[in-house]
Amino acid sequence: MPTSRDALYMPTPILTESAPISPKLTLGRILVVEDEDLIRDTIALTLSDEGYEVTTAVDGQQALARLQAAMNADRSSETALPDLIILDLMLPYINGLDICRWMRREGSSVPILILSAKGSEMDRVVGLEVGADDYLTKPFGMRELVARCRALLRRHQQFQPAQTEPTLQYQEVTIYPQECRVTVRGEVVNFSPKEFKLLELFLRHPKRVWSRDQLLEKIWGHDFIGESKTVDVHIRWIREKLEIDPSNPQYLITVRGFGYRFG
Repeated sequence: MPTSRDALYMPTPILTESAPISPKLTLGRILVVEDEDLIRDTIALTLSDEGYEVTTAVDGQQALARLQAAMNADRSSETALPDLIILDLMLPYINGLDICRWMRREGSSVPILILSAKGSEMDRVVGLEVGADDYLTKPFGMRELVARCRALLRRHQQFQPAQTEPTLQYQEVTIYPQECRVTVRGEVVNFSPKEFKLLELFLRHPKRVWSRDQLLEKIWGHDFIGESKTVDVHIRWIREKLEIDPSNPQYLITVRGFGYRFG
């Protein structure tokens, strides 16, 4: 049986359409333009859970207004241009093809993933020729959607100018992502690759509670074969390097019955 994460048309909570759904420290900004409430909310919730900051638009007119404002906004602004646009074709007021054409005419290289119930070869060709980067036919699975988003963002980032990634800091713990370096109370501390990735994930999402299964999927991957207790072992090792008293942690906290959070 498909789960709510795999299937598109299962009920989900109603989300606020205009407010960002995730904390600011995220994997990227995604704008979801879809007029069907259930599809839009399901996509938004799934991507938010994956670590993306998601905003939504219910029709083409609203989407175009936001994109026009974003063209003139600073990257740090809440209305800045997204890193990826998920765009339905059949929208009220202004259709998805026209939005796609406008984006490319304005010189934007933001990747665009088209969603459409039209799945013929000609429909896909038209969508790609007007400037879309990928085309996904409805109905579709959430895992496939997430995988396509990751691939589009990864390819797009490869062609962007190199930027110095800021440090991640929480109290006396600082991570330098590009250097794979960690300092604790001003001293450099060595972390294994898995420990570093876990710590980086926690610092990018302070206060968020992660279950063992979520941490295994994020750090070890879908194909990991082993016991979930490997997470507990790595958490203990990280505490020994971070905490003054590992038995009474102040940074990496156990939330009983749920998992772990940082801070």
